[in-house]
Amino acid sequence: TDLAARRACLGNNDIPDVLVQIRELGEHHITVHAQLVITPELNDGPIMEQSVADLAELWPTVESVSIVPVGLTKHHKYHRRTHTRAEAEAVLDWCHTCQADFLEQLGVRFVYPTDEWYLVTERPVPSLDAYDDLDGLQENGLGMVRYFLDEWATVRRSEVPVLETDVRRLTLVTAALFGPTLTRAAAELQADSGVQVDVIPIRNEKLGESITVAGLLMAEDILAQLKDVELGEVVVLPRIMFDHPDGISLDDISPQQIAQTLGRPVALADLMGDLVDVLTGQNPLTFDPE
Repeated sequence: TDLAARRACLGNNDIPDVLVQIRELGEHHITVHAQLVITPELNDGPIMEQSVADLAELWPTVESVSIVPVGLTKHHKYHRRTHTRAEAEAVLDWCHTCQADFLEQLGVRFVYPTDEWYLVTERPVPSLDAYDDLDGLQENGLGMVRYFLDEWATVRRSEVPVLETDVRRLTLVTAALFGPTLTRAAAELQADSGVQVDVIPIRNEKLGESITVAGLLMAEDILAQLKDVELGEVVVLPRIMFDHPDGISLDDISPQQIAQTLGRPVALADLMGDLVDVLTGQNPLTFDPE
């Protein structure tokens, strides 16, 4: 919200004061879910704290503030960096303190750190109750990991014990950030079902290894890094890779093309229940190489 810092963040010295814009939205009864994309030594520390305080004064026009870590590709030219683990720990600690204060003042936590902070610091992700039933936060990258874990707990309890499948081996592809979480869930599925489940975290060579989220994976990176891997009977990719309206990856490759190149059926999945559907032949987003 600091105008000078905002102009520096956006590289534009002519942008208006965002607080004026938000107040105008409020006058028209339009509410806002705000994001602060935090970049070390640019808009963190006191500037971040002031931004949250300024936005809190506009509650309930501003319904929430998501705190997001900056993502920088290897092509960026801004001489910036991502957070160290210690910095991420400090941001989380500050957010949790703010949440307690806002819960007392406003009845909601108001400030919500995205899942990346918890994964990078290896802290447990919050329960879904911690997001105060606010619509739209998952789209900002909040609560997705907790939703994944809760869904897996339900599927593991209700569907896996009666699972019948002819598939003996799966290969799961994900990005580096989610790799440890998926590996733990895959090990549990393997132990419960007897199906070998291999997790392959993919390095983002196209955008740089600092880009660690599944939604920004490139098909060419996947194909290159699976080239010498012994694959399972089905290769499962993150569905979010193909959110383009044409159902293609960021480098313009379709799941069908990937299946043809690998010579294996390719299935798309968001959740562990989707994997159970793969094992039972019921996943509708499955692409046969033929």
